[in-house]
Amino acid sequence: MFEIAPSLLSADFTRLADEIEIVKAGGARILHVDVMDGHFVPNITIGVPVVRSIRKSTDLTIDAHLMIAEPGRWATEFVEAGADMVSVHVEADPHLQRTLTGIRDAGAKAGIAINPGTPIEALTETVPYADFVLLMSVNPGFGGQKFVPTMLDKLRRLKQLITSRELDVRIEIDGGIDDTNIGDIVEAGAEIIVAGSAVFGKGNAASAIKGLYEKGAVWV
Repeated sequence: MFEIAPSLLSADFTRLADEIEIVKAGGARILHVDVMDGHFVPNITIGVPVVRSIRKSTDLTIDAHLMIAEPGRWATEFVEAGADMVSVHVEADPHLQRTLTGIRDAGAKAGIAINPGTPIEALTETVPYADFVLLMSVNPGFGGQKFVPTMLDKLRRLKQLITSRELDVRIEIDGGIDDTNIGDIVEAGAEIIVAGSAVFGKGNAASAIKGLYEKGAVWV
């Protein structure tokens, strides 16, 4: 089975609590939170205080994607703020195994995020320490981008790597996913589908989520 994780980057932050309840009504069980620092990616979004506020307003799983420099300094703070899943970029952390272990020890699921231009081989040594891999299907930094077509093959190769090593690691994918490509993405092995503008840019976020589940379900 697969899950839709709405990206709050595309939500209306003036009514965030209401937006969360709407996507929950649509069947969402995971909230994807994009954390950007203006250094690792060319954008600045939210930090620990906002994650703490979100935690107070919902019982849904909070999935914090850290697109920041020196993620090892901050990862466990996001767990303490209420994140249930925390992913850090392989490109940003020279001590990734230590950071992943720290996230797990703090009580959350640990994830490795990987950019479109980074080869799968970069995960070879650290993927056994992860609970999930977040495959970026756009270059991180901004919402609303188009899916990079070659990421479908990369997704299949990532699935093969995990299966061949008999690892209990889920695959999450983020970027440019909508009702036109979700079927192929699910078929290729993705288990957590992050969707931003495809959910919050459609007028009725709950109906949009249900529509994505219907489109992807033909492959389940």
